[in-house]
Amino acid sequence: MQAYRIVRDDLTQPAVLALLQFHLDEMNRWSPADKVHAMAAERLRAPDVTFFSAWDGAALASVGALRDLGAGRGELKSMRSAPDYRGRGAGRAMLDRLLDEARARGMTWLGLETGRPQAFRDAHALYAANGFAECAPFGDYVSDDFSLCMERGL
Repeated sequence: MQAYRIVRDDLTQPAVLALLQFHLDEMNRWSPADKVHAMAAERLRAPDVTFFSAWDGAALASVGALRDLGAGRGELKSMRSAPDYRGRGAGRAMLDRLLDEARARGMTWLGLETGRPQAFRDAHALYAANGFAECAPFGDYVSDDFSLCMERGL
């Protein structure tokens, strides 16, 4: 797998903001309005969220965040690879970094919400290959024909 430089990010670089906007735009295109749970940059800067970016030299490869839910629980947010880095291990590298961060913080459970339709199948495969399985909804999420919640222990 290609090596990426993954850093804690302050969400100020234009490339990072552009990839997050691309992510939000796609979520709004693929999802019903009430099922878009992607966080805007302002929300990703909140104290309960730690945001990371992965770089291939000067090129942004992927982004991802870990939200602290308290009581040893965390949530993956804003996982997105840049279009040129899909299928090149950038998402996997980010997921590995977020798992390491969760473990370092003493978290024992991670959850995520994603869509069920075909557009989300690559994400399902990545998460399933890394120990995540479908679970009951958590937080404010509702599992239905569109939304899928997944979890794994650490």
